[in-house]
Amino acid sequence: MAPRLIPLSEYREYPIDEMRLRTADLLAEMRRRRSVRHFSTRPVPRDVVEDCIRIAMTAPSGANRQPWHFALVGDPEVKQRIRIAAEEEERSFYENRAPDEWLEALAPLGTDAKKPFLETAPYLIVVFAQLHGIDDDGTKVKHYYVNESVGIASGMLITALHHAGLACLTHTPAPMRFLNEILGRPPSEKPYLILVLGYPASDAQVPELSKKSFARACQIWDPEIA
Repeated sequence: MAPRLIPLSEYREYPIDEMRLRTADLLAEMRRRRSVRHFSTRPVPRDVVEDCIRIAMTAPSGANRQPWHFALVGDPEVKQRIRIAAEEEERSFYENRAPDEWLEALAPLGTDAKKPFLETAPYLIVVFAQLHGIDDDGTKVKHYYVNESVGIASGMLITALHHAGLACLTHTPAPMRFLNEILGRPPSEKPYLILVLGYPASDAQVPELSKKSFARACQIWDPEIA
């Protein structure tokens, strides 16, 4: 069946000088982004966080199946349950499952099995990847490029939260199936990540890190520079 097509009416084109200014402004803003592990208990406006999730929901997805579910958790008791379960998995990781090479790579970040930020931060967003969907009549609907689609949406969510003036941290204890039980999600949804968010603590510190240079990260194939 041919799709119903509509005019591309909301696209906006900008003069080249404005394009460069907008891009430079966003680049400068995103270079200030850091993963934060020390959060303030200050409340965060929930409507702002909800709009950030709505921004993530505009992400492209395989066959437009939108294979994501976002669980916004602000309940202290639920956050505590998540922390207890996550720390249990993390202790197993650090003490038994993590190879020495992985632990050496993590050492400069100062991470360990203790995850107090899961309770301190005002909100957690648990992102689930839906392995398949259910139609209105109960029929199972196949999803395509699930991890890629949810990854793009998660990146847009992180960008939106930073743009709003909030700090966040991606947290991925493994395995994470305890989140299905705690949050009442079906087996067809796989926990993708926990996004911890809020204001950074007044004494928050971050590791001194550097990013890849543009030359190392990007190869350009363009006849203008050949």
